[in-house]
Amino acid sequence: MEIQKLYDLDDIEFDDITIALVRLAKHIPDHEFFFKINQHNDLKFSRIKDLVFHGIYYDFYFPRFEAYHKHTKTCFTFISNKSSESNQKKLQTELFAEEENIKFLLNNHPEVEYILHSSEQFPDFSVILLAENLAFPIQDYTLSSEEELYQIIQYYE
Repeated sequence: MEIQKLYDLDDIEFDDITIALVRLAKHIPDHEFFFKINQHNDLKFSRIKDLVFHGIYYDFYFPRFEAYHKHTKTCFTFISNKSSESNQKKLQTELFAEEENIKFLLNNHPEVEYILHSSEQFPDFSVILLAENLAFPIQDYTLSSEEELYQIIQYYE
């Protein structure tokens, strides 16, 4: 007996998602950054379970912070662009292996401290007020469904 396919991956339409890039004006620890954000907003960000990326030689951990907007019922998540911790799981024996003990989710943007994601289809990141001298203006960024970060965000959503 043949099992019927529930869906065909070729027929599924993947939409791009919009995220925001947050660059800090000066380097400060996570707890200080979110303390200042929580002071300026109705949103109260708190640390949640880290995003884990499983590489070939290392497992990388990226801190995540989440808050819910009371009026719009929207969930906002900050994900650190740079791994805070890595656990080596396999010894590197290749001379020019591309994997190091530090990883960036957006390799082309190492200057970005946080990636901001929203549960909304068309997010409005302007509801989050950043301290004036702490961060540069939030920059919208579109992820296509072919990008690795898109797949990671969809998995953790």
